[in-house]
Amino acid sequence: MSEEIERLALAVGAFAREVVAPRPVPGDDAAARAEARELVALLGAAGWCRHAVPKAFGGVAERPTLAALAAIREALAAASPLADAVFALQALGSMPITLSGQVEQQRRWLPEVAAGRAIAAFAMTEPEAGSDVAAITTKAVRDGEGWVLDGEKHLISNAGIADFHCVFAQTEPSAGARGIACFVVPAGVPGLEFAGAQVLSEPHPLGALRFAGCRVPADACLGGPGEGFKLGLAALDRLRPTVAAAACGFASRALDEALTHARSRRQFGRPLADQPLVQEKLARMATDLEAARLLVARAVRAGDAGDQRITLEAAQAKLFATEAAQRIVDDAVQILGGRGVLADSPVDRLYRAVRSLRIYEGTSEIQHLVIARELLKRG
Repeated sequence: MSEEIERLALAVGAFAREVVAPRPVPGDDAAARAEARELVALLGAAGWCRHAVPKAFGGVAERPTLAALAAIREALAAASPLADAVFALQALGSMPITLSGQVEQQRRWLPEVAAGRAIAAFAMTEPEAGSDVAAITTKAVRDGEGWVLDGEKHLISNAGIADFHCVFAQTEPSAGARGIACFVVPAGVPGLEFAGAQVLSEPHPLGALRFAGCRVPADACLGGPGEGFKLGLAALDRLRPTVAAAACGFASRALDEALTHARSRRQFGRPLADQPLVQEKLARMATDLEAARLLVARAVRAGDAGDQRITLEAAQAKLFATEAAQRIVDDAVQILGGRGVLADSPVDRLYRAVRSLRIYEGTSEIQHLVIARELLKRG
């Protein structure tokens, strides 16, 4: 970690502890949606969202650096899964616009993302198209100088609260992945409907979108017809190491909670920390966390060094860190015992939040396939 990134991590960590952590934990979907809006505004006002966009449009660096994004996500995740999620979507939801080089859309949305005034969404997943992106059925048909979108998306973070959506649709269904385009669709456009919340056990703004005769102008198509699949995968590939960084944030908080409890809790006349089986868990948790951080660091370094593709490094970091975080949080619950499963316990909240990391932006099973394919390519 460079001195600059270390300073950033310390600053975001302080912000997370002092500003984010004391905020009430949302108890339901409506509260989570209201809190997500407030968190985006707070993150924007503090300057952290500037790291999600290029300098030319209000950002900090010439292009968003993985080192900064990973440092911010780990620090936020340790304090609040929701704060991490809304920051992550500012980066992911705007990344297709950044990568497309389409200046008009960049000027329209990226400064708003940087300031925390616009909430982004990345609308790729459909009821019958998750890991198999080429199977999406939402269609975009040319109509005069614009496009008309019809179809459904589901499991979309920020659905219902986003100010704009990067929406993936088929312009040439017979071409499969080569027929997919990406469109910027602002909230409030006729034909775009929030089709309802999809409620997670850990409150988070998630839901379905419906497009019915949704008309957008020609310049809403990023990079042109057929470029959407490439843009979408490039965005996911680039930001996948930051999912691993968030997992490290969850794991770090869980380890801290377990250590604090083990030192203070007495059983059988001595602290839990003196019990060999508890020590074994703590040792494994700490080692898994450091190994995950090293894989994140490798992927981040490769991405920021300008490597065109970091598919292998990103997949390995995401796979190991998210699986390790699940184990670490589970061990923390076990060490805390009954206190660990109380609804107001930080580790219970982490337990509910960490599970989704092994699914979104590519399941662990998909990461195994990606890693194997990359290794086989290399002979």
